[in-house]
Amino acid sequence: MAKVKFFIGQSWLLIVSAIGFGLLLAMTSTALGPRIEQNRIDKLNHLAGGLLPQAEHFAPLEPALDIRSPQGKPQRVEAYKAVKGEQVVGWTFNLIGSGFADKIALVVAVDRGFTKLAGYDVLSSNETPGFGDKIKNDYYRNQFVGAPAAGLKLVSTGDDKAIDEEIVAISGATVSSEAVFRTIDNAMAQIREALVERGLVPEAAPDHDGAAPNAEGHMKPDGTETLLNESLDMLKQKLEGQD
Repeated sequence: MAKVKFFIGQSWLLIVSAIGFGLLLAMTSTALGPRIEQNRIDKLNHLAGGLLPQAEHFAPLEPALDIRSPQGKPQRVEAYKAVKGEQVVGWTFNLIGSGFADKIALVVAVDRGFTKLAGYDVLSSNETPGFGDKIKNDYYRNQFVGAPAAGLKLVSTGDDKAIDEEIVAISGATVSSEAVFRTIDNAMAQIREALVERGLVPEAAPDHDGAAPNAEGHMKPDGTETLLNESLDMLKQKLEGQD
C-alpha cells in the first residue's frame, strides 16, 4: 500500500509539473509569437528587396495562391506584388521545398510580365554546411537571374555563366540544388496560371518588343505602328482624291 501511495504522489507531481511547463511554453509562445512573425516578415522583405531593388514596397496578394508541390501535395503560396509608385515592377513568392536534410524556404522573384526570373534567395534552410548550403552561394543563385520563367532544365555540366534555360547543378550538393530547381520550376507555371486567372498578368507572354499576340495568335501592333498605318491610309486617300 505504501508503494501505491508513493507512486500516486509522484504521478501527481509529474502531472502538475507537466501542466506548469506547458503553460509556461504557451505563455512564451504568445509573448514572442508576434515578434518572431515580424522578424520573418522583415527578413522576407529584405530578401525580396534584394531581388527586385527597384520596388518601393511589397503588397501581399489576397487570398494566397494554391498550388501542388512536386510530390502532388496541396501547398499554399504567399505572393506579393512589387510596387514602385503606382506601377507593378514584379512579383515575389514564398516557396517551400524538400531538401536533403529538411525543408527549404525560398523567396523567388519574377519580372512584371512573368517572363523572366529575377532570382531567388534562401529564407531558411538546414542543409549540410559546406555541401547542401551551397544553394545560398552566388554561383548557383546567379544562374536563375534573367533565366526564363518557364522551360528550365537542370544539367550536370554546362556554362554556369550563360543566362538561359539551363541550370548547372552544384557538384557535391546535387540533392539540394535539385530541390531548389524542382521547387521553382514546379511552381512557376501554376503561379502564372493563377495570376492570369485573376487578370494580374497577360495570358500570352509578350514578345521581345513588348507586344502580345491576340486571340488569333498574331502580334498586336503597338502605338507607333498603329499611328504609322493610319498616316499611310490618310496619305493614300489624299492621293486617290487628287486623281
